[in-house]
Parts: sequence; C-alpha cells; structure tokens
Amino acid sequence: MSFDTRAYWDACRRGELVVQRCTACDRRVHLPAPECPHCGGTELPYEPVSGDGTVHTFTVVHRSFAPGFRGREPYVTAWIDLPEGVRAFGQVVECPPDLVRIGMPVRVTFVDDLPQWRPA
Repeated sequence: MSFDTRAYWDACRRGELVVQRCTACDRRVHLPAPECPHCGGTELPYEPVSGDGTVHTFTVVHRSFAPGFRGREPYVTAWIDLPEGVRAFGQVVECPPDLVRIGMPVRVTFVDDLPQWRPA
C-alpha cells in the first residue's frame, strides 16, 4: 500500500517541521501515517509545530553500515519529545556526542532537507 507523504517532505524543504493531526480524535501523529494509530481515523492534515523538543532517548553510533553515514562516526540519533505530544526522530548535530543527554533541550534544523536536532 502506497501513501503520499509529499506534504511532509515539501515542508521539510521549506525548513518547516509539520506533524499530522487526526480530525477524529485530535491527537498528533508522527512519523507520517495513512491512519491514526490511536483511533483509526483517516483524515490527518499536516500542521506546523514549534520545532522545539527535548531528547527522550538516544544512541551514539560508532560504526555505521548505512550508506552515506560511513566515515562520519561517531554520530548521535535520537527520539525527541515535542511539546505537541509526539516524538520525532533524527540526528543530533552541532553537539559532541559525549555532551548529548536525556532531557536536553533541542531545536529542529534541516540538513539536506531532513529534520535534525541541535542544542537549543
């Protein structure tokens, strides 16, 4: 089953973070999904969010097998709690890996049109 995520990627290209909001239950959904994981609703318009967050959990990658990441180790990937009630995923940038902490405030930034997180 294919699902159209163009609105999400268009917003990223503009430097804007958006999440979906279910019109049936009013809960936020992220990463983009074709239906609400909370109630099954299928009307999920995208809405801009603040771009602020805090590190929920993270990992430091010392050896990557992912194309495009080899040779850039170590790097940090993290789940970020957004005040809008969802979590976003991405790389923590502009911060040495040994300084990243759970609860650290971060702000979205975009690298190659992908949402990434830098210290706030």
